[in-house]
Amino acid sequence: MNALRHWIKTIAALALLSLLLTACSAQTGESIPETTAAPAPQTVEPKGKVYYTYFDTVSYVYDYAGDSAERFDERSAEVSHILLEYHQLFDIYHEYSGVTNLCTLNKNAGGEPMEVDERLIDFLLDAREMYELTDGEMNVMLGAVLRLWHDCREAAESDPANASIPAQEQLEEAYRHTDISLLEIDEEKRTVRIADAAASIDVGALGKGYATERAAEYLEREGARGYVLNIGGNIRCIGDRPDGSGWVTAVRNPDNAAEDFACRLRIRDTACVTSGVYERYFTVSGTRYHHIIDRDTLFPAAYYDSLTVVTRDSALADALSTALFCMPQEEGEKLAETIGGVEILWIYPDGSQRCTPGFAVLIEERP
Repeated sequence: MNALRHWIKTIAALALLSLLLTACSAQTGESIPETTAAPAPQTVEPKGKVYYTYFDTVSYVYDYAGDSAERFDERSAEVSHILLEYHQLFDIYHEYSGVTNLCTLNKNAGGEPMEVDERLIDFLLDAREMYELTDGEMNVMLGAVLRLWHDCREAAESDPANASIPAQEQLEEAYRHTDISLLEIDEEKRTVRIADAAASIDVGALGKGYATERAAEYLEREGARGYVLNIGGNIRCIGDRPDGSGWVTAVRNPDNAAEDFACRLRIRDTACVTSGVYERYFTVSGTRYHHIIDRDTLFPAAYYDSLTVVTRDSALADALSTALFCMPQEEGEKLAETIGGVEILWIYPDGSQRCTPGFAVLIEERP
């Protein structure tokens, strides 16, 4: 996708998805979204910063805890640093000086094991656990298939009149190179190898949420409470608002023609992540093809238009929002029950909504 158009689409999505926080001025000079609900009384002046560099999206850091300007600057700078490090480690398109990242590993596919940063080892081990947890629906080794769809989407952005989709035989051949066993990790030697030259890693379904959770862990270690991270629409609340009222976040209506929201939630000390057909897509002969690919069909998943997950860990929320998008509702409910502490909202193509009982409790308002 053209970088400028991607940025514009991201801003539009965030305007609908971001927290409806009490208005305050970000210290970078940007305006923080304003609440449409009656704000709870504030005893401290909220602060905010915004960053445009990480994961090809917009990232916000908010403080409602009353930190001094100096402490907020220190904490937000460290959050920015954490996001930068993981952005570079997880980048599959660019390499960076002194960093062996996923782009480097993909280029070396089929070659010798490569020594990598311990943080990348930890992440890939977690990714493998997510694969097991979701019975293979969240698979970071699906890169060969996702690359075909990515290239078609990029080509469609450049030349819509000649837009096309990958051929079935191409997809089936690519899928032969997606087995999780191709990801070889040696924890003792701190090396990673992709055993098949035609295989590649893609962490779009997990990377941003994982980095968000590492930033949240830092804030928690620092004793920060009353902070909110909004990393490209991935919401992570650390603690509660000082008055105990929680924060309100809107789930976007996936119908592009509609300007309203699907619902508003009140959340605290948790993560909230939404996946939808409106985020990245292209059109061929009147049919829209979005970016969430079902491993069973190798085509965009057709169960839902939007799916929202609320659970405390942002990495888990990110992974599940993709995995559950590719499962019938009944299977998703069973998985959520097995994990525990996971609440889900399903929005179907006809606009109907279903949610877990725990999610219903969080709903503040419907249109």
